[in-house]
Amino acid sequence: RFAVSVGYWKDPYIQYFVRQAKERKAPEINRGYYARVHGVSYLITAFLKKTGCNCQIVNLGAGMDTLFWRLKDENLLPRKYFEVDFPMIVARKIHNIKSKPPLSKPIMESHSGDSLLIDSHSLDSSRYSIVGADLRFSSDLEEKLKKHNLDIHLPTLLVAECVLVYMTPQQSADLLKWAASTFPVAMFINYEQVNMTDRFGQIMIENLQRRQCNLAGVEVCRSLDSQRERLLLNGWETARAIDMMKVYSFLPQADVKRIEGLEFLDEKELFEQLMQHYCICWASKDSSNL
Repeated sequence: RFAVSVGYWKDPYIQYFVRQAKERKAPEINRGYYARVHGVSYLITAFLKKTGCNCQIVNLGAGMDTLFWRLKDENLLPRKYFEVDFPMIVARKIHNIKSKPPLSKPIMESHSGDSLLIDSHSLDSSRYSIVGADLRFSSDLEEKLKKHNLDIHLPTLLVAECVLVYMTPQQSADLLKWAASTFPVAMFINYEQVNMTDRFGQIMIENLQRRQCNLAGVEVCRSLDSQRERLLLNGWETARAIDMMKVYSFLPQADVKRIEGLEFLDEKELFEQLMQHYCICWASKDSSNL
């Protein structure tokens, strides 16, 4: 929300989910968010255009993400958009949606058919669903998604941003395996840490541990190769991984110039190190040659 308020990118919906930050965030963090949002959006938009929006998106560990609303504004809604998170998070999000017309109105506008289902831990409309579930148990996850009309025959994009790293390697492997074996045509986008065995990575881990934040899956974040291997070993046909410094260099240069003028950044080296410790990986499985 802070990065949006400074003008890094436009998101008119984030204000309804997240209170304004009291303190300024560091410029390198804001630039990192900018690259993450643009990098992930680039892949999502490419998938939507390839499928002509005749697809579904499953956002895993979606938290307070606003992508559904932004896609609706751009006329890029898939046939159905699903979000999954812990029931407690889902309850908070549903409360915000119910009490804020700028959030509830787009859901009503895109809805057709029977009445909208909404209770404390799930929301289901014809185009948007939020499901309370634990991603560590894929059978429970599948059952809940199917109850909300998940169609396994539709091309499916699964997105996980800083989610798998909080599970054990076995739990994330099970989730990836489930996704690869469930959908004949699918793509998986994963954004998380990488190169975590060097000194900078170790400091990141220690800082998080001090905040009681344990990265149970950090051993898979050793390198771009280990990130790619995980996807290939769990049933995905192709997999790519690039660090965020590389992503940053691919972004439209005129826009990068604009955002670099928003805040002065003298810690160029710190920014580069930070960006080399996050990556975007994407994998696909494609029986119909999309």
